[in-house]
Amino acid sequence: MGLISDLSQQVTTLLQTEGKLLRTELYEKAEKAGAGAAEVLGGAICLMAALLILLQALVIALANAGLGAGWSSLLVGIVVALVGALLVRTGAANMKPSQLTPDRTTGQLKRDASVIKDQVK
Repeated sequence: MGLISDLSQQVTTLLQTEGKLLRTELYEKAEKAGAGAAEVLGGAICLMAALLILLQALVIALANAGLGAGWSSLLVGIVVALVGALLVRTGAANMKPSQLTPDRTTGQLKRDASVIKDQVK
């Protein structure tokens, strides 16, 4: 009877420890995501301003090369739209829930479950 009691106590302690690990890992991931989001936002603002200036310069250069202002604007707009669509699709793939799962805790829980099964046998 003492073995079952000990095993029960050990499983309870193990689950509490795993819960702490899960909370810590989720906090770390959330903190990392928040810092990354702030950096991305700052960089995006700077890049947006630079992009607008460069695109206007490209439209002017194409118009001066004989393409005409309307056609130059259309061509530049289509290329930028294609690049933007590609970036949105890639970014969305990187934000899938599978990219944000607590991998270490999941692996540890699987190992713990295996040990508990072996102890119960």
